[in-house]
Formats: sequence, C-alpha cells, structure tokens
Amino acid sequence: MYSMRDAVSARITLALALIAVVAGAVTVGGCNRPDDLDESGGFAVSHAADCLPDVTLLNQNGQRVSLLSLKGKPVLFDFIYASCPGPCLVLTARMKQIANELGPALGKDVRFVSVSVDPEHDHPRELLTYANNQAANLDGWLFLTGTPKQIDDVMAGFNLSRASEADMSPDHALEFFLVAPNGRELLQYLGDKATAERIASDMERAATGKSVTASDGSVVKVTL
Repeated sequence: MYSMRDAVSARITLALALIAVVAGAVTVGGCNRPDDLDESGGFAVSHAADCLPDVTLLNQNGQRVSLLSLKGKPVLFDFIYASCPGPCLVLTARMKQIANELGPALGKDVRFVSVSVDPEHDHPRELLTYANNQAANLDGWLFLTGTPKQIDDVMAGFNLSRASEADMSPDHALEFFLVAPNGRELLQYLGDKATAERIASDMERAATGKSVTASDGSVVKVTL
C-alpha cells in the first residue's frame, strides 16, 4: 500500500528531480522559464511539431490507438512508467486532481494520455494494473505503450528523448504537455508547480478555441 510516508518521499524525490530538470540534466526542451515567472501556469513552447502523428500504440486494454485519431480535442500528456517508485505516482495524482476539476468534460471535451517511457517492460497489463492501483479515471484517460521506436518517435514530437538514470531505471520527464485540437503543443507545465485548476481551465478554453495565457503573460492562440 502507498503510505503517507511514501507520498512525502515521492514529493521530495520529485522536487529534487525538478531541480535537475531546470539545471538541464533531463532532456526536456522548448520552454522558457525565467525565475520571476508565475510557475502555477504553463510555459509557451518554441517548437511546433505535430504531437499527434499517425503512430498507433496500445492502450491499457491492449487496443490499438492511433494518436492521429485524437485530433479534434485538447490532450494533456505526461510520461510515466509502471514500476516508478515515486515521481510518476505524484504526476498521476496531479492528473487525477485535474480530472476532478474537469468533471464530465474529461472524455467528452478533452482527453488525457499517459505514455510509458519503459516500453520494454510496460505492456498493456502492466499499465492497466498501474492505472487501477492509482484509481485513474479511464473515461477519456489513455495509458499507452508501444515499441521502443514508436515511443521515441512520440517523445521527439515534444522535444524529449528517453534516457536512463545511474541505476539504469528510466529517466523522468516531470512535466505535463497540453496539445491543441490540431495536434500542436500549446503549453508545458512544471509537474509540481502548475495547479490543477489552472491546467483544467486552460484545457476548457482550448476545447472551445479560446486563447490561453502563458506564465509570462503572453497569449497563445488555439487552433481547432
């Protein structure tokens, strides 16, 4: 059972890892993060790759899902792996908070996607077990895996690449990524800084084609 002590430890681990992210130790790129910005919101990105390409992955039920088919609604991405001892659990818990804020809009107007960064070990069964253990709302929330090349291709669209820690466990991408209905990335959020309310609001605005505001005050247009 995941105890309160484990939760505290996970948050400490996440905070330390985020320091490494800011220092450039994790291969996450594309956003600008001056120290004086409001980190409760999202950071505008400088690249414009299609994050919903014609790549077919497997969901937690073993069903084939084309990322291309997800176009038309905003999608919030994160990258996790089922055997992660802490940080991924914190990210998933934050996703659950966002889901609670969205209510019935999740699945109807917006979607969540959690992609495994450990496809060598994370098969549909492992992802389903992980999702169930975390009490994830699978209405509109997909947990996806595929071949290592497929995962690498998907991550490249977010300016990410897979790497390993010193103990050979998968490295973490400790951010959330909001993709517009047209498949282009809108904003990136720091995993332990952005609030569930802010992300849910951005997703609801994006679903109706309204612009969203980045943490630096810039306005990011949404293309449906």
